[in-house]
Amino acid sequence: MASSMISSAAVATVGRTTPAQASMVAPFTGLKSTSAFPVTRKSNDFSSLPSNGGKVQCMQVWPPLGKKKFETLSYLRPLSNEELMKEVNYLLRKGWIPCLEFEPVHGYIYRENHRSPGYYDGRYWTMWKLPMFGCTDSTQVMAELEACKKEYPDAFIRIIGFDKWRQVQCISFIAYKPPRYYN
Repeated sequence: MASSMISSAAVATVGRTTPAQASMVAPFTGLKSTSAFPVTRKSNDFSSLPSNGGKVQCMQVWPPLGKKKFETLSYLRPLSNEELMKEVNYLLRKGWIPCLEFEPVHGYIYRENHRSPGYYDGRYWTMWKLPMFGCTDSTQVMAELEACKKEYPDAFIRIIGFDKWRQVQCISFIAYKPPRYYN
């Protein structure tokens, strides 16, 4: 066979490799044996599978009626001031510009003025003052949040973080829900 016939000159040069030969990858030689992998045997015995007592039902994540969900973190309980400050510190560490917005009536997206696809009312909220350019401390944002709550006690208030380089809104979460929401 041609593959088993190698000249003695070729055998002598195997030990000496050039830089180009040193970077060459060995050719694919086929799949390795699967004997090193554990073998799983399929069984028709379903007694070892987890069970919920024979009742197979989907878990309801949140009640769809009467409980509006808003934005990021809205599935959580209301955040304390310390937790809000941690979120604001996060957006400040990212270099984002904080801004507060409020919505005195709905606080969620709804349809009222038009029925075409893609059109929704309630997407744009009223900005509380200007974005806080140059803000470096979460207590400044919390002071503005308290001022907004004092001025509009029945409004939903959210904190937004804008990325000045990409010109996009990167984070948005509800910071305050009015007492009427919980009744």
